[in-house]
Amino acid sequence: MINNSLKLNKKIFSDNCEQASTRDGFGEGLLILGEQNEKVCVLSADLTDSLRALKFKNRFPERFFSVGIAEQNMAGVASGLAGENKIPYILSFAIFSPGRSWEIIRTAICYNDVPVKIVGGHSGLDTGPDGASHQCLEDVAIMRTLPNMIVVAPCDSIEAKKATIAISEINKPCYLRLQRSKTKTITTLDTPFEIGKANVLYNQNNSEVALISYGNLTANVLDTAYELEKEKISCTVINCHTIKPLDRKILIDYAKKCKAFVVVEDHQKYGGLGSAISELLAETHPIPIEFVAVNDLFGETGSPTQLYAKHHLDKQSIKQAVRKVIKRKNI
Repeated sequence: MINNSLKLNKKIFSDNCEQASTRDGFGEGLLILGEQNEKVCVLSADLTDSLRALKFKNRFPERFFSVGIAEQNMAGVASGLAGENKIPYILSFAIFSPGRSWEIIRTAICYNDVPVKIVGGHSGLDTGPDGASHQCLEDVAIMRTLPNMIVVAPCDSIEAKKATIAISEINKPCYLRLQRSKTKTITTLDTPFEIGKANVLYNQNNSEVALISYGNLTANVLDTAYELEKEKISCTVINCHTIKPLDRKILIDYAKKCKAFVVVEDHQKYGGLGSAISELLAETHPIPIEFVAVNDLFGETGSPTQLYAKHHLDKQSIKQAVRKVIKRKNI
């Protein structure tokens, strides 16, 4: 058995299950970091409260900088601070940082290989009512292509808190992807978390397929796996919170065991986790893969639930993908 496997209790999906957003967990982690490490500083592009950095600002005003709506300048300033032995966290919505400031991130941060932590909030269709202009569905793709960049997308508030602290210990540029809505808390303080190491959240004997996800949709994927079990379809669920670098060992091991993958992500089909896993397995162990993701479209205004249903990211769509990939592998 893989060491960081964890079989979760089905009761976590009860009506009384605690809910919080990954941005909430980030805010908690940031405050802890401020207490622990004087090198940590925060730059905000006029979104301090939305990214849950207000407590850090109030507690450490001398290490907090509001740059206004100037994401490109923020990235450049952060590069300079990192060059002076600071650990800057730069905050905005993902559509603006990294979206608007990608070239500055590339040249000033990644090319210089300095430990700036880019925190992109309100990512994916989960942003809901803000509409297509603010629903960043391309950020994983543009960030994982950058040399020296680490890409992390936590599945719940507890994991976001852990990730916020963990990336401070890596002397590399990092992108932390956060989402707006509250989601079910599916990990615990004891759940293993390590950058670059995926967690097997649910593992049935003789699983026919592995479901792989990150971010808020991971809770829905787990819920779907439980429902499929009642239909006599056995699944493994993998939380791939680190998209770059991938956990090659776990992914290759389960490709050999399950012989079929379904990758679920609140992101464009092209360039996201599904693409990254396909690249890995094409080189090592090709298997049938189905993708539950946004299919080359922009988002639109609506609730996350409405948008997930319309863009086929809901539980029913995951089930259809599972049945399809099992059929493909058995041909």
